[in-house]
Amino acid sequence: MHIGIIGLGKMGGKIALRLLKYGHEVIVYNRHQDKVDVVVKEGGIGFSDMEKFIEKMNSYETPTVWVMVPSGEVTNNILIDLGDKLKKNSIIIDGGNSNYKDTIKTGIILKKSEKKFLDIGTSGGLWGYENGYCLMAGGNKESYDHIEPILKDLAAPSGYQYMGKSGSGHFVKMVHNGIEYGMMQAYAEGFEILKAKDEFNLDLDKVTNVWRHGSIIESFLLDLTEDMFKEDPDLSKVRGWVEDSGEGRWTVLEALENNVSAPIITLSLMQRFRSRKEETFTDKVLASLRNEFGGHAIKKK
Repeated sequence: MHIGIIGLGKMGGKIALRLLKYGHEVIVYNRHQDKVDVVVKEGGIGFSDMEKFIEKMNSYETPTVWVMVPSGEVTNNILIDLGDKLKKNSIIIDGGNSNYKDTIKTGIILKKSEKKFLDIGTSGGLWGYENGYCLMAGGNKESYDHIEPILKDLAAPSGYQYMGKSGSGHFVKMVHNGIEYGMMQAYAEGFEILKAKDEFNLDLDKVTNVWRHGSIIESFLLDLTEDMFKEDPDLSKVRGWVEDSGEGRWTVLEALENNVSAPIITLSLMQRFRSRKEETFTDKVLASLRNEFGGHAIKKK
């Protein structure tokens, strides 16, 4: 199948390369030619001119374009522009972390211009290229069925599913990220307790390694934790400044709007705010974990 991809950052570039590996025809757009060249070298078709990219996509019977850029105004503008310029019945996909409320509005606009829209929450971070991604899709079911071969090759085994109407994919991904906040916070606090016990002088790399094999708390995040302790046991190169990219805030707001008690996710968000005032080892673990799984920037000393 063919797929157009707009945005070749940490996720978009790897998605393009994975689909090429599985034999799909991949057409990409990015403002920076060097990122386009990486995909072209592996067999993709690349453009640094949006109009030429759209012209190419309109040459297909059913143009299918996956947008993978930072959420917010940039994404919204691109989606609406595609709605204006792609031919009727094109499939437009937002694979980023857009707020599901924005997604619902965008879906209405694109439907009026006779375009089909999917919101696909995408999880897997930097490791998705090798291991496959987790894909949570909402929107037009006919379009989902049409691109299922792409989703199957992009995802980890059994790692994709149709969630429901427009906005549902991004809503599920939002809550997924809220849960992620709580899990990371628990790991980070636990490792600070271990480190604070001077009498045992515990090797955190050893602790992490044994927990990864047969324990109830083993996980992909724990695998990444071991990697970061191997490289820097005391996390001496990292500042304990923990950013948040929006989804945790939206999850907490959704809990409030629906009268759901969500103290763990809420407190994990509050702890990120607190990290910007003073530094603890917990914050260093959190900052390092975000860098390990998602390539998020860290502040170094």
